[in-house]
Amino acid sequence: MDPGVTVSAPEHDQVVVSKLGLTPGLAVQEIGWDDDVDDEIRVMIEDAVDGELVEEAVEPVDLVLLWWRDGDGDLVDGLVEALPDLTDSGYIWLMTPKVGRDGYVDAVDLAEAAVTAGLAQTTTATVSADWAATKLVRPKGSRR
Repeated sequence: MDPGVTVSAPEHDQVVVSKLGLTPGLAVQEIGWDDDVDDEIRVMIEDAVDGELVEEAVEPVDLVLLWWRDGDGDLVDGLVEALPDLTDSGYIWLMTPKVGRDGYVDAVDLAEAAVTAGLAQTTTATVSADWAATKLVRPKGSRR
């Protein structure tokens, strides 16, 4: 998207929904919520999947929305703890503060944590002024 072009909120939401691959009916678990998360992103996700974000998964979920900041602990542990609630084809959208924001997670640290946790980084997307999203999946052939 051209930085000089402004888009309306509904257009922005549609772009983000498309980038995140959100469709109605997806079960989404949210981990790492705190008062600094972007509530507009949360509402947009709920609207896109036509359901509420799940705090404690009772059944396997299609997607884990993991908010993570530098200082939240060991990112590898956070990623590994998110995996058991995922369906075999499920994935994680790791939400981290953008460069220059409080709690920014270095891209090298993120990539190393993903590999150590047995995940592959596939896509990154800017989802708001303060947050970036990184899609993490189980590598092909390692589905359980």
